[in-house]
Amino acid sequence: MKAAIDIGTNTVLMLIAEENGEGLKVFHEEQRMPRLGKGVDVNKALSDESMERVITAIKEYKNILSSQFSTVTEVTVTATSAVRDASNRDEFKNLINKETGFDVQLLSGDKEAEYTYKGALTVFDEQVSGDVFVLDIGGGSTEVALGRDGELIDSHSFDMGCVRFTERFLVQDPPFQEQIRECRQAVKSLLETKKFRPKKNVQAVGVAGTLTSLAAIDLQIDEYDPEHMNGHLIVREKLKKGIEIFSLHTHQQLLELSPKVLKGREDIFLAGLLILEGFMNYFDLEEIRVSTGGIRHGAILNELKKN
Repeated sequence: MKAAIDIGTNTVLMLIAEENGEGLKVFHEEQRMPRLGKGVDVNKALSDESMERVITAIKEYKNILSSQFSTVTEVTVTATSAVRDASNRDEFKNLINKETGFDVQLLSGDKEAEYTYKGALTVFDEQVSGDVFVLDIGGGSTEVALGRDGELIDSHSFDMGCVRFTERFLVQDPPFQEQIRECRQAVKSLLETKKFRPKKNVQAVGVAGTLTSLAAIDLQIDEYDPEHMNGHLIVREKLKKGIEIFSLHTHQQLLELSPKVLKGREDIFLAGLLILEGFMNYFDLEEIRVSTGGIRHGAILNELKKN
């Protein structure tokens, strides 16, 4: 049994799992939303307050591990976009080590995409064949990975995420239509900077909070429920209509629509949807499958492969 903690721009996630054939058997998952990346796009540094919130979350996870999962001996801790972009990243990594004893692996964009790709596909019962895009909309960056018959063949990390693009474009509450147009254009422009060459009939799988929150709203469930979320299809036409409706709501009104699912995400949800829409439009995808897998699943698989 192994654990992985993923320090993202908006969330800190923990997974406890063990090997199960080719995949993973999940025992426990935890989520906190300390928003480490708040202001990083502008300031290029992590604030003391946000670093402290992350360390508090990791200490809570350490307590859960020691009190409930004492057989877990290996814990992999990874960090992504917000830490990569911060001038004080080494100070932050040292602080985590001093306060919790954990060493932090800072993932490159390519490594992040690789972990996400492997992790996203582990949660499905059946093997995914043919060409598959895996989309990971994070807070600070968005990874797109292309695989063929289960093997990663190409990937890219784009400097766009739901926290970054909310702070950069969607500054009103609710945003002006002009701000939404600028955000859409920025998504399209960034996607044009990397050429992928998928075969026809490429499938798409999406991970992370934007996708799982949208699935929960679609399914009308108010709890994080991997069993029901995994494999749920988000259809492009329905997404477009959803964006039209959500863009007219204030953050508070969005939170009232789905209090449990959107708590801590209500102000950045629209930016995530616009990135998702841009991806589906750019690659002309009619639907995308939701996966609750991700970096933390990929990190555990990577550790298992070493042993």
